[in-house]
Amino acid sequence: MSTKPFFHADQVGSLLRPQNLLDARLEWKAGKISRADLREVEDTAIAACVKMQEDLGLDAVTDGEFRRENWWIDFISAIDGIEISDPDTDNAFQQNPEHGGNYVPKNVLTTGKIGGGGTISIDDFDYLNRCTSKTAKVMIPSPSRIHFHGGRKAVSEDIYPSMDDFWSDIAALYQAEIAALEDHGCQYIQIDDPVLTYFLDAHLRANTASIGEDPDKLLGLYGDVINACISKRRADTQISIHLCRGNAQSQWIAEGSYDAMAAELFPRVNVDAWFLEYDDKRSGGFEPLRFMPDGTNVVLGLITTKTGKMEDPDEIRSRIDEAAKVVPLENLGLSPQCGFASIDIGNKIAFDEQSAKLGMMLKIAEDVWG
Repeated sequence: MSTKPFFHADQVGSLLRPQNLLDARLEWKAGKISRADLREVEDTAIAACVKMQEDLGLDAVTDGEFRRENWWIDFISAIDGIEISDPDTDNAFQQNPEHGGNYVPKNVLTTGKIGGGGTISIDDFDYLNRCTSKTAKVMIPSPSRIHFHGGRKAVSEDIYPSMDDFWSDIAALYQAEIAALEDHGCQYIQIDDPVLTYFLDAHLRANTASIGEDPDKLLGLYGDVINACISKRRADTQISIHLCRGNAQSQWIAEGSYDAMAAELFPRVNVDAWFLEYDDKRSGGFEPLRFMPDGTNVVLGLITTKTGKMEDPDEIRSRIDEAAKVVPLENLGLSPQCGFASIDIGNKIAFDEQSAKLGMMLKIAEDVWG
């Protein structure tokens, strides 16, 4: 019997930051407080965030990504050899009709030899793990985020004349990070990879081709790189992967059903669970789940974090029943479609609405799975 943690009710990771934490981060950026001062504010906020999750009844808890500016930049900017560059205006987020915004993701440049694995997430995990008796879940951005927006042109040819060597060093970095987390007691690691859904969107596929990359080949390559990154994980470590179509201040970036990637990636990527966005029509139906290997868990992101409007629990239960026609019910779970604050400012949703949605999710899961 598997000892890997799997929960029929789970949350993706990021949670709304309290205002005092947002203020402290701005003060730190302005040089008004030290990094140690900021970390003290973060510690207090994370402890309260963990208690909130435990009080709701979650069996896996996160630090809400409270130490991060956004879901990826803090981790990736900590990698040796990486620089963060100007925003990628060709891949700007789409405005939600109800909530306007102008978020544009930044680019990543590889200007030196990749390194630093085994040091990036460890202190943050240790603190989270001390705060809870539940399963402490760590989220790390996918290696695809290092490459996608710039492609080969964003990787120094002087440092990496061969892209095989670049990807080998990336895999070694992630292997070292995962091994270090495991050594510190982490059993649950989630890889966040919205980039994989960009291959479902005609506009973003065209952008990929415009920088000299083949979208179809790149999709398979990213799957193989993820496999290399997680290939040395321990037998009792749960590795999940989360896909969404962009999530920043209630905005999105991509649309399209999973059909265009399901046959290529679902059987290919050796993860234990897929967290999949399914909160609106942009995500399509459940038919592509037929490509999931037997025993793979699928967590259905049926509850939106983009607005505070509450879903109809009966409708959510009906959609779970629909998905269970494709994937066995025991291999399904329920979650929000993404985090509540993929960037620190957060989505256009209130704290009480966040709690209400998580509480509803847990109640539905109890009704469905017991």
